[in-house]
Amino acid sequence: MTILHINGSGSWGGNEQQLADLIPELEKLGVKSMVMGRPNAPLYEYCKKNNIPFIEAKKGKLSKKPNYPYLKEIVKLVKPTVLHLHSSDSVTLFTIADILYRLKTPTVFSKKGMGSNMSFLSIFKYNYKNINRIICVSKAVKFFMERDVMKEKNKKKLVVIYDGINTERLKPLRQEKIKTLFKIKEEKVVIGNIANHTAAKDLPTLLKAMHHLIYKLNMPNVHLVQIGEFSGLTAELKELQEKLKLTDHVTFTDFQKNATDFLPQFEIYVMSSEREGLPLTIYEAFYKKVPVVSTKAGGIPEVISHGENGYLAEVGDYVKLAEEIKALLGNQDLKNEFSDKSYELFMKEYNANITAQKMLELYTEVAKK
Repeated sequence: MTILHINGSGSWGGNEQQLADLIPELEKLGVKSMVMGRPNAPLYEYCKKNNIPFIEAKKGKLSKKPNYPYLKEIVKLVKPTVLHLHSSDSVTLFTIADILYRLKTPTVFSKKGMGSNMSFLSIFKYNYKNINRIICVSKAVKFFMERDVMKEKNKKKLVVIYDGINTERLKPLRQEKIKTLFKIKEEKVVIGNIANHTAAKDLPTLLKAMHHLIYKLNMPNVHLVQIGEFSGLTAELKELQEKLKLTDHVTFTDFQKNATDFLPQFEIYVMSSEREGLPLTIYEAFYKKVPVVSTKAGGIPEVISHGENGYLAEVGDYVKLAEEIKALLGNQDLKNEFSDKSYELFMKEYNANITAQKMLELYTEVAKK
C-alpha cells in the first residue's frame, strides 16, 4: 500500500508534526508514504532528512495552476492506493484536479481545527463527492463539521481518529536550563505555553491570567515562558505585556527548535486557546508528566476531565485560569496525581502506533470502494 500525503504548508505546525509522527508508524505496518508539498518548507526539510520521498509543488505552492495537471501525472506514475490530504490548499488542489482530470483515486482528508467562519467555496470543496472520508481529530471537530460545513448526505463521511505522538521524537536533544537560556531568576517558578502567535491561541487571555495571578492573587514569583513563532500579532501581545506590567514576568521566545524538550522544566503547562481541534502539545505534556491547566477549547475536554487529570476553565475566563494555576502550584500531591493519570491515558489512547493502526484500517476501507 502506498499513500501520497499532500500538505501545502510553508511553516511547521500541528498538521506537519502529526504527519511526521504518523509516517514512521505506518512504515512499521508495511505502508509506504510519499509527500507532496512546498519546496524548502520545513516539511520538505524533514522529509529530506528522513529519506521520505518528496514531490515538490510546481512554482512553489500547491495553489499554482500547473499543479492541477501535475497531480494527474503524479497519480498516473506513482499509482497511490490512497491520497491523504492534510491542508486546506491540498483539498483545493485535489478538488480542481479531480474535476478536470478524474483522478479515480480514493481520497481522505484530515481536519485538525475549527475555523471562525467558512466560505461558500470551502463548504463546496469539503463536500466534494470524491473525498471518501474526512478524519476529524476530535469529537468537537466532527460536531463543528456536522453543524457548519457538511451537507446531510455527506455527514456519514466524518470519522474521529485522535492524533498520536511518536515518543521516539520526544527523546531530549536540548539540554539547556530554561532559566539560564532566557535569563530568568533562579527563584522564579516557571510555567509554560507552546503556541504560535495566532488568534485561535488567544494569548491575550493568557497574559491577563498572568496579571491576575501576580497582582490580584499575590504570586509575583511565577514566570511564564511562552514559546511560539512570532507573527503579525506579536507586536500587540508585547504592547499588552507592557501595559499589564508583565515585562519581568513573561518571556516570549519566538520559535524554538525541539521546544518540547523544555516541557519537564515547566511546573505547569497552560493553554488559553479559544479554538482548537486537539493540540499535540497537550499529549506531549501528558507524556512528559507535566500537569495541564487549560481552557475548554475544542476537543480539549475530551482528554482532560476537570479535577481528574487536569484543570479546565471556560474560554476567555482569565480569572478562573489564574485561580487554577495558583491552586495547582500549591498542591504537589495533586500535581503528581494529574501527571500520573494523564501519562497512563496517553500510553493507552494517544500513542502514534495506535493512530497508525486506525489509519491503516481506514485506508484499507476506502481502497476497497
